Amino acid sequence: MNKESITSYLDSLFEDPICELNYTKDYELVLSVMLSAQTTDKGVNRVTKELYKKYDSLEKLNTLSVKEIESYIKSIGFYRNKSLNFKGIVERLLEIGYVPNDRKFLESLPGVGRKTASVVLAHLFNEPSFAVDTHVYRVSKRLGITKEKDDVLKTEDKLKKFFNKDEWNRVNSQLVLFGRYYCTSKKPKCDRCPFNNKCKKR
Repeated sequence: MNKESITSYLDSLFEDPICELNYTKDYELVLSVMLSAQTTDKGVNRVTKELYKKYDSLEKLNTLSVKEIESYIKSIGFYRNKSLNFKGIVERLLEIGYVPNDRKFLESLPGVGRKTASVVLAHLFNEPSFAVDTHVYRVSKRLGITKEKDDVLKTEDKLKKFFNKDEWNRVNSQLVLFGRYYCTSKKPKCDRCPFNNKCKKR
């Protein structure tokens, strides 16, 4: 499958793709992306809605104990570790008062790895990035852009070479949504996909 056919189809499905995590402040995005690991965005939005509303600043969030954070996010996976990371991120960001456009700093935050940092850089600063989550990892293999043996870093590298740099952020978001709603892990909607006969899943 060539790049043009893939981008054209993704554009037809998601003309203006957006992040489905709800946030109004820069630090909220960092926290929510961290919380979203192995959890749905809907689940994260559900637990953070009241939390962000009641504690609407880093200063207020910092008054929460780890146990209190746990009480808000206990319905999502790995909530105990995420509560510790949440507290740690708030403390670190409170020291400088904002989220910097700095991958090295972002990846030094508790619970923040390359994927989370890439999402933050793309959505807050429009920095060309490619965040490889479980959906992107799966879809890129099915489309034949990457191989089964490729790890996350190799997958990111191949995607960056396959798509134009000015397309990275848009296509990245589109691949996430395509994997979330069409090319799903179980029972993918293959009958609706123009790449059905070329899909590596078959």
